Amino acid sequence: MTDSFLYTSPSADISRPLVEQLTAEYHDRYGEYFGEPASAEMNRYPAERFAAPDGAFVLLLRGGTPIAGGAFMRYDDTTAEMKRIWTDVNHRRQGLARRILVELEEQAGRQGYSRIYLTTGFRQPEARDLYLSSGYAALFDVSADPEIYGALPFEKFLAGPPPGYVPALVTPPEGGWKAARQAQLAKHA
Repeated sequence: MTDSFLYTSPSADISRPLVEQLTAEYHDRYGEYFGEPASAEMNRYPAERFAAPDGAFVLLLRGGTPIAGGAFMRYDDTTAEMKRIWTDVNHRRQGLARRILVELEEQAGRQGYSRIYLTTGFRQPEARDLYLSSGYAALFDVSADPEIYGALPFEKFLAGPPPGYVPALVTPPEGGWKAARQAQLAKHA
């Protein structure tokens, strides 16, 4: 079977199975750890954020069936923010997420971006490892317990960093992310 890329929308019917799998995976890994259900994260951005000219949503099809996907949206004038890179549960360990990542990086470059920014959750070590092995710089202390950060930020310059550039590392909140989030939720209750 032949694989092909299809640029579409996260709300398109063909995208639905992967989006539903990703939502279930977020729920299984995080539940309401972040103070809201996983579906809230999946609905945080309207589909239009992942449309040209500022964004993109791509599926990798095998025999017409989506087996992996991902997206980016505008972060700032020069930076695309990657979101929702995902592989169908029956097609893992084939390098498909890396293929999606490379395709999205190339598309971001075609759309005029020079930098990629992304975050992944602390309970997604396979995603962390993918980004580290794909040339992304961790904007956090990789030797620290990742739970203190909640979200693990990364960046990559598509043509190398500007001369003299030094990445700004994220400092976790005192007591860790979860304690800070619980205090924030209690304050607004």
